[in-house]
Amino acid sequence: MNDLLVRSISIDWSRVDARSYLRRIEALRKLERLDFEMPVAFLAGENGSGKSTLLEAIAVACGFNPEGGTINYRFSTRDTHSELWGALRVVRGCRRARFGYFLRAESFYNVATQEEEYADPAHPSERYHERSHGESFLALAHNYLRPDGLYLFDEPEAALSPQRQLTLLMEICACARGGAQFIIATHSPILLGMPGAEILSFDGGEIHRCAYEETGSYQITEMFVNRREQVLRALLSKGGD
Repeated sequence: MNDLLVRSISIDWSRVDARSYLRRIEALRKLERLDFEMPVAFLAGENGSGKSTLLEAIAVACGFNPEGGTINYRFSTRDTHSELWGALRVVRGCRRARFGYFLRAESFYNVATQEEEYADPAHPSERYHERSHGESFLALAHNYLRPDGLYLFDEPEAALSPQRQLTLLMEICACARGGAQFIIATHSPILLGMPGAEILSFDGGEIHRCAYEETGSYQITEMFVNRREQVLRALLSKGGD
């Protein structure tokens, strides 16, 4: 039995404007239903393939603020989220999420600023602005990752060194074993290698499950690491033509 907090999502395309750019995103326009099978699901694919757009829509449909934060964050620096969330139906499991967080690398500065404004004597600020970007991400993970939580992360590796990505991987694995669920859009070949996770690729025109070794992130990294001189020679010679 699927015991996940979010079992599946479906899209009612009749609720999306016929002229919307969403209908031009190849992997999304063919999507009617997507089932989640594992506690950690990675959304992988090239830039512009639609993974962050879908993750954002899932987050907003689940009640999170479009710019990120916990379920209680309510602020807007600039409304840029798409209309997709309004066409999305989220099928939840029997369990209710007790915790949750929506992390967006691109808007974390705004969330960190808002966190200071929300602070009070009973809930002092973590002062994320006084730390490096990477330290802030890890502090957030340490403070908010809990069992029975729903966590939606958009490119959490953006501020993290390879070593710190491994630290985050460990945090996510431990939390998922305790009943939490993660849906993560990422390019990181380190995070994508997480044991037991499912990878949903947005490449090739439709969303499909794939093996770790089939992801572009793995293949390009493996090629560069093992044949660095050849790759650079080929690329730089083309650039000089």
